[in-house]
Amino acid sequence: MQAKETIFADLVQGRAQQFQVPLYQRTYSWTEKQLQQLWSDIREQADLVERGEKANTHFLGSVVLAPSPQNEATFPRWLVVDGQQRLTTLSLALTAIRDHVRDSEPDEAERIGEEYLVNKRKSGNDHFRLLPTQADRPQFARHVRGPLAEPAADGNVGAAYHFFRRKLAETSGPTGTQDVFRIEQAITSRLTLVAVTAERGDNVHRIFESLNNTGLKLSQADLLRNYLFMRLPTRGEHVYDTFWLPLQDSLSNEELEQLMWLQLVLDGDDRVRRQDLYTAQQQRFERNGASEPEIEAYIAELHRRAALFRRLLHPEEEPDASVRARLHRLNSWQAQVTYPALMLLLDRRERAELSSSDTARAMSYIESFLVRRMICRVPTNNLNRVFQAMPGQLPLGVPVADGLHQLLSADNRFWPADGELREKVRTAPFYQFGRWHQRKMVLQRLEESYEHPEPVDFGAAQLTIEHVMPQSPGDEWTDMLRADTADGESPEDLHSRLQHTLGNLTLTAVNSELSNHPYERKQGLLHASHLEMNRRIAATERWGAGEILARADELADRAIALWPAPLRGVGRAERSRDWSLAHQALAALPRGTWTSYGDLAAFLGSGAQAVGNHLANTRGVVNAYRVLTSEGKVSDGFRWTPGGQGSDDVRTRLSADGIRFTAHGAADPAQRLTADELALLAAEDGDHAAEQESAQHTPVGQGEVTRAQRFFRQLEADDSPETVEAVRAVLAHWEELGGWIGHGGGHVTTSAFLMLGEAGAPGRGIWPLTLYPGGGRGGTAEIVFQHLAAREPFTDRGLRAAFLGRLNALEGVDVPEGKLDLRPNFRLSLLEKDHNRARLIEALAWFRGRWESRDTA
Repeated sequence: MQAKETIFADLVQGRAQQFQVPLYQRTYSWTEKQLQQLWSDIREQADLVERGEKANTHFLGSVVLAPSPQNEATFPRWLVVDGQQRLTTLSLALTAIRDHVRDSEPDEAERIGEEYLVNKRKSGNDHFRLLPTQADRPQFARHVRGPLAEPAADGNVGAAYHFFRRKLAETSGPTGTQDVFRIEQAITSRLTLVAVTAERGDNVHRIFESLNNTGLKLSQADLLRNYLFMRLPTRGEHVYDTFWLPLQDSLSNEELEQLMWLQLVLDGDDRVRRQDLYTAQQQRFERNGASEPEIEAYIAELHRRAALFRRLLHPEEEPDASVRARLHRLNSWQAQVTYPALMLLLDRRERAELSSSDTARAMSYIESFLVRRMICRVPTNNLNRVFQAMPGQLPLGVPVADGLHQLLSADNRFWPADGELREKVRTAPFYQFGRWHQRKMVLQRLEESYEHPEPVDFGAAQLTIEHVMPQSPGDEWTDMLRADTADGESPEDLHSRLQHTLGNLTLTAVNSELSNHPYERKQGLLHASHLEMNRRIAATERWGAGEILARADELADRAIALWPAPLRGVGRAERSRDWSLAHQALAALPRGTWTSYGDLAAFLGSGAQAVGNHLANTRGVVNAYRVLTSEGKVSDGFRWTPGGQGSDDVRTRLSADGIRFTAHGAADPAQRLTADELALLAAEDGDHAAEQESAQHTPVGQGEVTRAQRFFRQLEADDSPETVEAVRAVLAHWEELGGWIGHGGGHVTTSAFLMLGEAGAPGRGIWPLTLYPGGGRGGTAEIVFQHLAAREPFTDRGLRAAFLGRLNALEGVDVPEGKLDLRPNFRLSLLEKDHNRARLIEALAWFRGRWESRDTA
């Protein structure tokens, strides 16, 4: 190969020639992020041209070329092995310049076209100096032939062209077209490239593969597409037009990669990872010496299965109503982990190996498997393996639906039976496990089981999950709970044990109106609900422990009827999942924190006595001595387990772990972790942070204004006018610092997020605080350390500790460092004091400064 430094003008100018993007290349993929960076580089070079400086050109990257099989001596054609994104972008930029000056400088416009864009005396595809891959060719050709009488169809090619037209319009000023021609000069002669030219006979596939380290990194699907079409020298055009182009149009690149992986799994390779897809499929083809017809057959099979795969992504495309309903529910569950099993079922149905009714029945087993495990708090960490292995493990000689039922009921699948399901509905904190949309779907299915003659349109209804007995109970609730306590349990312990259980949860569209009001007021609102489950709650005179447990039993009966049970006698293994959760949470206790038997029991859905017995009789439980009574005292019955953690005085050990003690010998209550905070420590999927993030990403507009008004209306109902004005002042200062305010819909109340980053861009923002109205107990500012721990630069624990130090400088705030991975809070009423407000604003300014300097630190 030969390599030389060049510029765009030298590469494409001169005699007629063509640069062809081969079939195996992906489509044009640059987005505004890459375009904006290139535009900044172009403008910098144009400014240097204006000042007459010839040095300091900008290196754009490499272009790798190989002689095309269609090459002619009088008309050279080159395959663009690497660099098509750069060449396409520069060509579109010059097309935009040509069209921008067409009316004022027609001769210059014609010059630009003939020098860089077209071969004037050639026709058909040969007319274009750059010939993109087939999917991009029509749109690219329309722009180069232009100008367009009407806007072209959406796509990355059109978006890039319009990006440059927009930037050129912004550039034109008093100097007329001079600025534009300086930009042309910058593009054609100030952006340097390294042109690498391969000789005929060089393995361009290997070259392409080895260059997967610049620009937009190639995906596994890109690499596999490259490999497939390099092995189709005679059938490539036909296969591309017949199978690949429709396939590429029906699925995104990520979806196509997922389908390629699923095809490997369905063909029996149950251990391949998606990131190893290309290598695994390449090895299969080369091991079997795959011929051109066999490569074509593989792509044709991908094309066939793409129609089935789309039904998983878009259940409305499924023709059978019963199968469609189950696909909709699994799609709502976000059960991508089940795709190997679902594709297997749809594939077998298409091959007439099972009916639609049996397909729906098999899918009901999959749904039950997921739902029962979630309700019973079975960890999800083995689900990938369970479903990926399914195609190769399905029993032979057994109908497919029955075989799947048997397989999911087998050893170590942990599909809970009816007895365990019934117990967990009564005792497990349902609200703290799984993801919020999964919890909502369970409640929706339970509501549907009542078969109301006028069912709710769940797609249109804005329903959220409501705690009937509220999470922050007032005095009326506490008095009622006191009458239900027994065996020395306090009203607070009883509330903690029952508040998140399924029996205390429902769906409502009037969550903020229900809030933390006494039951009598909630009763009237629930009675007016269109949901049958709410009317049944409203028909109950009171709402205490007995009523919650009675409703739990009713819902358990319905759950057992809705979601089929596993088969008996398949060799199910017993387990102690709840204690594993306890061990996991205790092992994660940060230094300087403790918890109580009641908190741990409420987190597990167990009883405080059972927790105490387990810790007392189980060796090797990490941090067991940091479980204290609710008053912060060491339990009278505490003993170090034989061979356990030692014989030290427990208080001495706790002090060494950073636990502070009051003058009365009790552990500092500020360092206590509640059941909710234990749930955060043991969370598997960051669901709480995800709920926060999705809530704040709402378009700014009328809906956003309504949420802001709702936030302050709720705050005014519960806090003093001085607190409300203090909050308004803090939010105004935040906006002066360059931040913006996002308002969440919330599952109980609305909220205000102090945001940095691009407004409305999911996953890109960061926020230090979330403000919540109090719902009867005063508003709070939540310090979202759990969120910050995954966002640069605050993945650095030292930076989070520094931020905490600034917040602890507020009078009345004393958050222990043990909560640097959690979400502690302080009262908004503290902001009424001028010095507290000033210190908070200083802390927020420091936070913004650290975030803005993250890339240069």
